[in-house]
Amino acid sequence: MTNGLNGQNGHKKKLETQLWNIADSLRGKMNADEFRDYCLGFIFYKYLSERQHLYANKLLAEDGIDFLEIDETSEEGQEYLKAIQEDSIATLGYFLKPSELFSSLAERALGAKKAHEENLADEDFESSNFILDDLTQVLNSIERSTMGEESEEDFDHLFEDLDLNSTKLGRTPKAKNALIAKILVHLNKINFRLEETESDVLGDAYEYLIGQFASGAGKKAGEFYTPQQVSKVLAKLVTTGKSRLKSVYDPTCGSGSLLLRVAREVESVGDFYGQEMNRTTYNLARMNMILHGVHYRNFDLRQEDTLENPQHEGMRFEAVVANPPFSAQWSANKLFESDDRFSQYGKLAPASKADFAFVQHMLHHLDENGIMAVVLPHGVLFRGGAEGHIRQYLIKERNWLDAVIGLPANIFYGTSIPTCILVLKKCRESPEDVLFIDASAYFEKAKNQNYLRDEDVEKIVSTYRQRIEEDKYSYRAPLAEIAENDFNLNIPRYVDTFEEEEEIDLAAVAAELRQCDRDMVAIDEAIKGFCDELGIDAPL
Repeated sequence: MTNGLNGQNGHKKKLETQLWNIADSLRGKMNADEFRDYCLGFIFYKYLSERQHLYANKLLAEDGIDFLEIDETSEEGQEYLKAIQEDSIATLGYFLKPSELFSSLAERALGAKKAHEENLADEDFESSNFILDDLTQVLNSIERSTMGEESEEDFDHLFEDLDLNSTKLGRTPKAKNALIAKILVHLNKINFRLEETESDVLGDAYEYLIGQFASGAGKKAGEFYTPQQVSKVLAKLVTTGKSRLKSVYDPTCGSGSLLLRVAREVESVGDFYGQEMNRTTYNLARMNMILHGVHYRNFDLRQEDTLENPQHEGMRFEAVVANPPFSAQWSANKLFESDDRFSQYGKLAPASKADFAFVQHMLHHLDENGIMAVVLPHGVLFRGGAEGHIRQYLIKERNWLDAVIGLPANIFYGTSIPTCILVLKKCRESPEDVLFIDASAYFEKAKNQNYLRDEDVEKIVSTYRQRIEEDKYSYRAPLAEIAENDFNLNIPRYVDTFEEEEEIDLAAVAAELRQCDRDMVAIDEAIKGFCDELGIDAPL
C-alpha cells in the first residue's frame, strides 16, 4: 500500500513538473491569467481525448479493434462510429472521432514543428503542416457533439477562451502554428495514466497548475482561486460530523477548487452546485469538475451574478462554502427588500459592501441540517449601520452564528488584510454560546505571503469540532456577553491575547546606570592619558 502511494505521489510530482514546464512555452508572450487559459485548455482537450479513446476501446474490446484503427471513410467504420458516439454521449457527455483525438493532431503537429525548425519558406510550408484550422474545428466539434443532449449546458462555449487567432500567440499564422504545434508535441509525450481509475493524479496536477497561475496573477488571483490551506479549513468545517453529503454549494465558485476540496473530506458528495460571474473562470470551473471525474449529471454550475441574478432559487444544500470578493459593490436595489433572501432581516447590506448580502444569500440556501462557512474581511465583525442590524438579527433573533475564526493577515492572493471565517448553522448543537478562535498568530511566513501549515489547520478544526477553550486562542462566549457588547464580534473582545511584559526592577536599573557612570570616569581618564602622549587635546 505504501509503495503504491509513493508511486502515485512520484507520478503526481513528475506530472506537475512536466505540465509547468510546458506552461513555460507560453510564458513571456502573455500575462499569467492569459497563458493559464491556453495551457489548461489544451490539457483539458488531451484529457477528453484520452478518456474518449479508453472508453471507445472498452466498447471495442470484444471485436479486438483499437479506436484509432477505425477507417472513418468506410461504411463499416461509420457504423462503428455511430454506435460509439451514441454510447459516449450518454456516458461521457461528448464525442470525438479518431481523427479528432489529441494524439492524432499531435502527430501532425510534430510535422509542423519540424517544418518550422527547418525554417521552410511559406511556399514550401505544406498545408498538411498547418493545424490551427483543424484544431479550431475539433474544439468546436466537441461542443457540437453535445447539442440537444443532456450535457449541452456543461460543454457550451467551453473552449471560447482558447483564441487561436490571437496575436499573442505570434504575429503571423505560421508563428502561431509553430507555437501551438510545440505545445501539442510536448503535451503528447506526457502519460496521464487515466486507466488507473483509483488515482486522481491528473486532477491534482491540474489543481497545482491553477495554484501556480494564481501565485503569478497578483490581485486577479482572488477572482478564481482560494489558497489550498484555507480551502481545507472551510471544507473540514462544513463536513464536521458527516461522512456523506447530499449536496454542496458555492455561490462564488471561481475555478471550483473549493467545491472539490469539500469532496475530499467525505466518502461521497451527491451533487455539486455553484455560480460564477466571470465567464473565463466559469469555463475553468467546468473543466476542473470534469477533470476530477465529476459526471456531468452531478454538477450544476451557472454563469451569472449571484446576488443580482441567483440561479438556484428554491434549492437548499447540506454544505455551503464561499470565499466571496471582499467588500464588493452591489446594487442594494430597493426591490431586494421583498426578496426572500433578504426580506426577513429588515435591512439590506450597504451598496459599497456586499459581504453580508453574500451571507444572507448563503443562509437562504442552507438546509436545516446543513453547515455553512464563509471567508470575510474583519469589518463584518464590528461595522455598524445596516451590517450591525443584520449581525444582531442573526445572533439574537435566529441564533445561527456558531463560530468566528480569525485568520492570519496576508494569506490571500492580492490582499494583505486579515480575514475571518464565519460558521453558521440553523440547528446548532451548542445554542447557548458562540465559539471564538484567534488563529491569527499561527502561520508560516513565506517570501511574498503567509500560509497556514497543516498543524495550524488541524488546530483550528479540532478546536471548532470539540469546542475547546484555550487560553489566548479560543473562548466560548455566552450569548448574553455578546449582547452586552452590542453584538460586536471583534475577536479581541472575547479572546484575550495580551501578553504582560516582564516587570522592570527600577532600583536595579538605577544601580546599573550609576555603575556605568563610574566606569565612564575610568575610561575618560584612560583616553586623556593616550591623548597627552600623542600631544593632542582630549575630547570633552
